[in-house]
Amino acid sequence: MSENTRHPSWLQALLPLVALIAMLVASVWLFGDDSSYGPNQIALLIAAAIGCLVGFRNGLTWNRMLDGIVGGISLALGAILIILMVGALIGTWLLAGIVPTLIYFGLELLSPQWFYVAACLICAIVALSIGSSWTTAATIGVALIGVAAGLDLSLAITAGAVISGAYFGDKMSPLSDTTNLAPAVSGTELFAHIRYMTWVAIPALVIAVIAYTLIGLGGGGSADDGGLTAMQDQLRELYNINVFMLIPLAVLFGLAVARQPALPSIFIGAMLGAVWAILFQPERVAAMADGEGVIAGIELAWLALADGIVISSGDDALDSLLSGGGMSSMLNTVWLVICAMTFGAVMETAGLLEKILSGVIRMVRSTASLVATTIVTCFSTNVLTADQYMAIVLPGRMFRAEFRERKLDPRVLSRSLEGGATITSPLVPWNTCGVFMFGVLGVSPLAYAPFAFFLLLVPVISIAYAVFDFKILRIDEADAGRPAGAPGTA
Repeated sequence: MSENTRHPSWLQALLPLVALIAMLVASVWLFGDDSSYGPNQIALLIAAAIGCLVGFRNGLTWNRMLDGIVGGISLALGAILIILMVGALIGTWLLAGIVPTLIYFGLELLSPQWFYVAACLICAIVALSIGSSWTTAATIGVALIGVAAGLDLSLAITAGAVISGAYFGDKMSPLSDTTNLAPAVSGTELFAHIRYMTWVAIPALVIAVIAYTLIGLGGGGSADDGGLTAMQDQLRELYNINVFMLIPLAVLFGLAVARQPALPSIFIGAMLGAVWAILFQPERVAAMADGEGVIAGIELAWLALADGIVISSGDDALDSLLSGGGMSSMLNTVWLVICAMTFGAVMETAGLLEKILSGVIRMVRSTASLVATTIVTCFSTNVLTADQYMAIVLPGRMFRAEFRERKLDPRVLSRSLEGGATITSPLVPWNTCGVFMFGVLGVSPLAYAPFAFFLLLVPVISIAYAVFDFKILRIDEADAGRPAGAPGTA
């Protein structure tokens, strides 16, 4: 704040937030599942406008607010480009038969009774290998959603299992950007943070696996062998199904394991899908294109990158499963991200977010309340700013001195940041992570949230550890100057 501006009051700080919550509740009540296709965006913009009015009231100029909004949106540009490229990848992978091949083999290998637990574990292994929950959900997750539809299983539970596994792998992988960011903000070392994180992540995953096993054994879906065989026959009629279709997937995972940037890696995967469509699916391309030959194939692949594909097999359920993708399919998602980041930027620029968070710190008394407050603050920042990175960085900066003053090891802070920020981000419908998962899996965060057991359990276990003072590391006076994570602090 400059000398010419006033600090916001509590009423001013809470006004845009209360207005947003009220409008989002009304949006869901009035529009249901369609609330994410416009109404929520309008609610975010109106709440941002209220925040701007508060800023003007306290002396901020429009140019200052606009600079903050532009800066806030710029933070999400990388995510927006990845979201658009994932849409292109899904479009060409549907056209090339890559996703249908994954669905075909999934129907071959996965039984309804063990499907949910298998989905969770498969995604956990993949995400651990590549360090990306987004890539895992956009590739393996999309295929598993298709398999679930073929097995007549719950898409909400499947999405919850996919996201639970993907985020466990993401948190245990040194390749993950957020897993690197949390210890960097806290002042500890990466592998020390990961080892400390296992104390909450592994119990959460074990409980989640047990829950998915019980759900599967209790009601594994109504699909029968004849129905599965019929779907596999339909897939073979529409596409050439063979192991060569898995090469683009292997290339994408190889790039991820090699720690190549996400955007060019996904772009390469999308372009490989276009090439594979022309090489391996000439009949499908000819049936969908206006003509035959390489030129017609290039034209169709070009359109698949932009607008996805539409399959007309005569089976509405199969058509819905195999149609979609393209950058245009992600435009609503981009719209929601821009509106959400606008609201978060206004709250930060006007000093409203700082007012709310600083008030929260004053209520902290014990170690347990500090950990719980940090986690709740991270989640609240996810809600307010719609961005997991801001939910790590802002509370991390604010609470770091408090943790150190109480002689708590920085790993306690880094684990709290992960448990409150990264883990909860897919649960917020307008957060970039929630929006992304809805865009690629086609299941609303409000629908899959009750079944994303890993995401729900990690914050609870973290707070329980603090309440019972279990695995809460402390530093002695003599350790205060030692680098975080150095020997002797565990």
